[in-house]
Amino acid sequence: MSEQRAVILASGGMDSATAAAVAQDAGYELYLLHTSYGQQTESKEYECAQAQAEALDAADFLHLTTDHLSKIGASSLTDDEMDVEEADLESDEIPSSYVPFRNANLLSMATSYAEANDCEAVFIGAHSEDFSGYPDCRPEFFEAFQQVVDVGTKPETEISVEAPFVELSKTDIAERGLELDVPYEHTWSCYREEAPACGTCDACAFRLQAFQNLGERDPIEYAERPDYTES
Repeated sequence: MSEQRAVILASGGMDSATAAAVAQDAGYELYLLHTSYGQQTESKEYECAQAQAEALDAADFLHLTTDHLSKIGASSLTDDEMDVEEADLESDEIPSSYVPFRNANLLSMATSYAEANDCEAVFIGAHSEDFSGYPDCRPEFFEAFQQVVDVGTKPETEISVEAPFVELSKTDIAERGLELDVPYEHTWSCYREEAPACGTCDACAFRLQAFQNLGERDPIEYAERPDYTES
């Protein structure tokens, strides 16, 4: 029986790297898809996604440049006129880092890639702390997108949209990743800088908090390492 295949939306970050490890642990051959869409840290993210593909012995690595999201703008990740906000781990507002409908764009490309390569699944690393602020990270969104995939692909195509962490916290993801020996030194989360990570944007804060909650040291470099365990 041939090995099943899965496309992993590989952002270069720790969530998608852990999703790749979970898929591999479940027996999937990995096809990593990384997109550069004009985000401020796109070079570092690309470098990390490439390193993850090598570390995980991926069957394929596809890099797509999709600048339409940066041209559309309205996100501090892609718009130089907007500042990346300081971390606010208690906020339930949609942050300025939200890229309008990004995950639908990315999942559409991943589905095309999956169908072209006879893959049975598409994995995305979204989690519960994401969907409190990002509407395209909610469980309902992935359920709806599954319907789109089912209706919009060939009759014989069966692709499952997998968001294994959608009910989990960042700490849960880090714990699972450490169990699977995910190479977190080859991941990047910071929204602001390519080296060292700022340590004070939302992405850095959630990441640092996860490692701190587990009593582990995050292996990447930071300009600041605030204690987020009280947040």
